[in-house]
Amino acid sequence: MSGQLVAAEGLPWPPSVGDFYPPNVAGPWVTKFGIMIWLAVALLIIFFMLAYRKPKLVPGKAQWYAESVYGLVRDNIAREQMGNAGIRFAPYFTVLFSFILLTNIFSIVPGLQISPNSHIAFPIVLSAISYVMYIYIGIRKHGLGKYLKQSLILPGVPWPMHFLLIPIELLQNFIVRPVTLALRLFANMFAGHLLLLVFTVGGFVMLASDSIFVQVTSVFSFAMAIVMAFFELLVAALQAYVFVTLTANYIGSSLADEH
Repeated sequence: MSGQLVAAEGLPWPPSVGDFYPPNVAGPWVTKFGIMIWLAVALLIIFFMLAYRKPKLVPGKAQWYAESVYGLVRDNIAREQMGNAGIRFAPYFTVLFSFILLTNIFSIVPGLQISPNSHIAFPIVLSAISYVMYIYIGIRKHGLGKYLKQSLILPGVPWPMHFLLIPIELLQNFIVRPVTLALRLFANMFAGHLLLLVFTVGGFVMLASDSIFVQVTSVFSFAMAIVMAFFELLVAALQAYVFVTLTANYIGSSLADEH
């Protein structure tokens, strides 16, 4: 009813759920999200190829940026979570961090203005890749039987308690970890985009009002949209860091000799 009144007055429709998801570009197989994923992949490949095309002892700007990203991930994530064993995983963690960071930043880029990670499908895929690596590395090092034993059975616990603890450990190690890894990234990017949408579209709706007071109030809505855009940039970097840190922590636990 309210939407009909707004339309009758010649004003824009208020924000709805349909405003959140971008329309398909060319049918269900070519979507804006898909284009952004390929764009992110292309940009990262081009950036790192140009940065390391002619490496120098005294790096230029591009090489310095690339080395800074790799150094951050290697020293503050891989080595911090896994010790020296984490260095061999640093390239994967760097690619994962860079990809998540770039696709998160898309949420405040004009013309894109949404992160693919605000759609649950993409965090699920990223989480599944890390989850498969987490399981595979543990089985490869310890063998299936030993890996399951050290993942599910707590040492030094009276045997009757295992009837309670084994299901809890199974749920925590093999179900909760991948699910929360995906949901954490999705929920933060979804909420951030929703706030930007509310303040931006709400500002345009108020600006089109016949009331001078409402039009003036729209300035505060646009101001909050700008503030939230900077906050979204901080969240984008933080969520990329958290996702990769948890991935490194999980893989490190698979390599550990004890529970």
